[in-house]
Order: sequence, then C-alpha cells, then structure tokens
Amino acid sequence: MQSESAPSLVGQEYEVEVGQVAHGGHCVARTDAGQVLFVRHTLPGERVVARVTEGEEGARFLRADAVRVLTASKDRVEPPCPFSGPGRCGGCDWQHAAPGAQRRLKAAVVAEQLERLAGLTPEEAGWDGTVEPAPGDKVAKGEVPQWRTRVQYAVDPDGRVGLRKHRSHEVEVIDECLIAAPGVSELGVEKRLWPDMATVEAIAATGSHDRQVILTPRPGGRLPIVELDKPVSVQRIAETGGREPVKQVHRVHGRPFVRERAADRTWRVGEGGFWQGHPKAADVLVEAVMRGLMPRKGDMALDLYCGVGLFAGALGERVGDQGAVLGIESGKRAVEDARHNLQDLERVRIEHGKVEQVLPRTRITEADLIVLDPPRAGAGRQTVGQLAALGARRIAYVACDPAALARDLGYFAEQGYRPVTLRAFDLFPVTHHVECVAILVPTGKGA
Repeated sequence: MQSESAPSLVGQEYEVEVGQVAHGGHCVARTDAGQVLFVRHTLPGERVVARVTEGEEGARFLRADAVRVLTASKDRVEPPCPFSGPGRCGGCDWQHAAPGAQRRLKAAVVAEQLERLAGLTPEEAGWDGTVEPAPGDKVAKGEVPQWRTRVQYAVDPDGRVGLRKHRSHEVEVIDECLIAAPGVSELGVEKRLWPDMATVEAIAATGSHDRQVILTPRPGGRLPIVELDKPVSVQRIAETGGREPVKQVHRVHGRPFVRERAADRTWRVGEGGFWQGHPKAADVLVEAVMRGLMPRKGDMALDLYCGVGLFAGALGERVGDQGAVLGIESGKRAVEDARHNLQDLERVRIEHGKVEQVLPRTRITEADLIVLDPPRAGAGRQTVGQLAALGARRIAYVACDPAALARDLGYFAEQGYRPVTLRAFDLFPVTHHVECVAILVPTGKGA
C-alpha cells in the first residue's frame, strides 16, 4: 500500500537494460537509483523505456510496462492480438515472444524457483530443463494456439464483455479472444450485450459438443433473455451477499453440466466446476502421473484435491479389484460429479472436505501411492507432513505454480522425500503459467 508521505512514481519513465525473467510474466530491471523494476511487455536483453504503473519513492520494487523498445530481442514478435500491450488486456503475458522463447522463459522461471525455494538444481530435481508443448500446439512465429476452452469474460457498465487489464478491475472490451477455442468463439458471447451481468463464462467441452454459458449478475441484476449463436446450457449464479465459498446455481435451460473426455472416460463437470482449460491437458497430465507412479495391482492410493476424479479414475483402473483408491475434494458439486464419474469402480471412494481435515479422520496410516493436485497456493507444511507420514512408495505432485511447488518440495525434503523426476508442460500458451509434475520417493530410494 502506498505511504501517504512517499510521492507516487506512477507515470515516471526510465530507460533501462532488461535482465532475467521473473515469476509472474515480467522481467527484472533496475533504475539508475538502484530500485528494482518488474517490467511487463519486454524480454531479457532488451533496452526499453519503462513506465511505472505501481510504486512510490523508497519502495523496495516498482511495477512497470515497457512502452518503447529501443533495442529488441531476436525473440520479439509483433503481438498478434490487437488488445495486447501496455495498459491493455492482462490475460496474455507473452504475446510479444516467439513460441520457443516463451517456453525457454518458463523453463528459466521454474529453474529459478527450484533453486531459490527448494535449493535444487534441475539435475537434482530430475528435470531436463525443458518445458514441453502440448500436442498440436506447435504454431508458427507470430501465431497463437486456440487452446482456451473456458473463458470468463468481465462485463463493463455498458454490458460489453472483455477481459480485465493487468492488476486492475478495469475491463478491456474485446470482440475476439485469439486464444479461445473454436467452440468458445462460436458461442458469440462478444457479439451481444450483457446488461446487469458481472461476468459471463463460456465453456466448450472437449470430446463432446456440450457448450455452457454461466451468468453471474451484479447485485440486484436480472437474468436476461438469452439468445446465442449456438444451442447451449445457460445457468445463472445467484448472489450470495459476498459470503463464500457457497454459490447457488439456477438452471435456466439445458444440462447443468458439460461432458469432458479424457483418459478413455467421459467426465461430468457441473456448474462451471474445475477442469483443465487446455483440451489436451487432462490426457497429458494423466500420462505423466501414471508413468511416474507406476501403479501396481493391489496398491492403496490417494488422490488429493481430486476434483471430478480424473486421477482417481486412472488409478482405480490400474490397481484392480485388490487395490483401493481414496479421493478427497472440498467442492461439494465436484464430489457429486466424481462419485457419478467413478461409480463403475467399486474400489474407489470419494470423501468431501479439506484434505488436512478429512485425511486424519480416515484413520489411514499407510498408502502405496499418492497424487496431489493442490490449488495455486500449494499444499503447505502441515499437509506435506501428513502425507509423508503415510510412507508412500511414490508421490506425484501436480502443480500449476512453480513457486508453490518449490516451497512444498522443500517441506517434503524435511520429511524425507526427494524428487526423482520432474516434467514441465506449456498448457497455458502465451501466458506465464506453467504446469509441472514432480515424482517423489523416500530419500535414499532409487528411481
């Protein structure tokens, strides 16, 4: 928060040499006075004019945008999206970087977080240092893949949809999102007005023709009569007076869920519940987790933060009739969907609640395999301690944030577990996000 006595530097411009990439979609530079600048819309090695967007005199660091590029990197491309750039849409961090350069930047971030927070080199983490593209995402320089199957649009006071500007509630109105999957674009959400709505979420399921639009009204807003370009399930999320996490969803027409396809199964995902946004992500992650865990018939396995049961299903099919899988998930609707999705697997059980609360109540004292896919903040020291006490042969940690992963790897090291393999995947092209899968074993055990 800005001090009342320190003058704001917002709008101040500095000519700077840009250094290494940092976690969050920006690069590091320094002013002549030594203040650290986190600069967006630039690349390592460039010389740019950076305009401060947040910060004050004496602050430890400032945030800035590169508003003029004086010396460009060979990896720079013209952003294909007309809504990208300083002060514009905050959805894509690397529109100005060639596809290969984006993956190298993400790899540098993962390596830096592992070193700084876990004290691990890539070799010590069992990682080859690369970020793997998703199948089919190898696009030409200056192009972007249409991967985003779930887009939540913000709505401005005039009812026009767009996306939030970086670190802002202000809406950048758009008429097209270039990274949206074709099924999302076909809904035509951007082509109509949405008065009284706070957000409009468009979902295009993978492996089925299911489409869904979820409307969240402003306080006192009324649901509009919905006419879209394609037949679609439309739902309204009612106001909850600011109380979280409960949201009431009222079905307007169509199914209250979409059907996704992955790992040779069909998955029901209701009420806009969590599912990976990239159409290939679920299969990519299941393959990486199963290859790393190497399940055996008769294994006892845990799937923590299990969502609608993706990894529990894959494990259940592999451990067989003599094995067992327990999934734990805090979202009530996700638990209902997981139980529906896995009802054919008699040895799979799904429990509702927070992992750190439910796991002790199960009285489970040992497990052969564990997979955890925690929220962005990570699992945390307490939960890591609970898991390590179970003595699993292998643990698969699926992470959407390299900083949280690295912190938790440090906690696992304290509890006697080390990574033997780590893979990183570019499942969020042109953004700074990167997905990782780390496989851990007890210290002293071989791969």
